[in-house]
Amino acid sequence: MPHHKQFEKSLRRDAKRNLENRAQRSRLRSALREFRAQTDAKQAAAMLPQVAALLDRGAKTHLIHAATANRLKSRLALALGRLQNRAAV
Repeated sequence: MPHHKQFEKSLRRDAKRNLENRAQRSRLRSALREFRAQTDAKQAAAMLPQVAALLDRGAKTHLIHAATANRLKSRLALALGRLQNRAAV
């Protein structure tokens, strides 16, 4: 246990932030999973801006690295393109 009051406060604050970060990361991963599971190109196209916004927000708050967010957005856009090509054929 901490020997100083400030470190007790740090533990409380860190626990609270940990819960919030875990919830945000779960929301982000669920959105990615849901997007990847889409088989309808129109629904996927509607979801892409929302998922990209979640990724940007995660990068802004250092939940994930900015380069990771950019890479995931790029890969999701490519996946959407493949879905749209399949739907056009």
